[in-house]
Amino acid sequence: MTTLLIATRNAHKVGEIAAILGADFHCRPLLKEFPSAPVPVEDADTFSGNAAKKAVSLATWLESIGMTWGTDADHVFVLADDSGLEVDALGGAPGVHSARFAARDTGADGNSADADNNAKLLRLLADVPKEQRNARFRCVIALVEVNRAVPLLVPQVFDGACEGWIEFAPRGAGGFGYDPLFIPLGQTQSFAELGEQVKNGLSHRALALARLREWFSGNGGK
Repeated sequence: MTTLLIATRNAHKVGEIAAILGADFHCRPLLKEFPSAPVPVEDADTFSGNAAKKAVSLATWLESIGMTWGTDADHVFVLADDSGLEVDALGGAPGVHSARFAARDTGADGNSADADNNAKLLRLLADVPKEQRNARFRCVIALVEVNRAVPLLVPQVFDGACEGWIEFAPRGAGGFGYDPLFIPLGQTQSFAELGEQVKNGLSHRALALARLREWFSGNGGK
């Protein structure tokens, strides 16, 4: 079975990836199981740049410590995801800064609380009418194999985007991040209201992971 070490500290994201990919993949939270793993600085100006940087740096570190994963895992990969919200009325912001959107105003280190990010977004869009609140969630996934004699340090990259618009107030208690504010096209409920099964069938991350699954299918089912 293919083992994917998910390079994130976001437990919601690990669970979502595992649910979307299903039983064909063994998804493990890398930064929980390897707490001493370095946390790469996400300083690229694109989602693909950040995802690739995380995947390559963590795969390189795992190789350097001689990481092993038992005898059952023929293929072990680092899967790094960078994703966020792009709002047209804000020139594509928050974009790669989605997780740190509110914190950027204060200079605080680390990510912002979801409620703070959502509050800032609503504040900036307060005078923007519905027809101008177009937005999309975008996800880029980078994949690097780490249990090879010659490591594959050129990542495979998969992307996905889900179009929609930003509501005027949060709706729903599910999901995470900007989910309570995002209404996907063709739906009347937010990501936080739709439920995991529906969201995981149409989200930006689901689209990127579908392309990842296709790649595995075309490479001998690694």
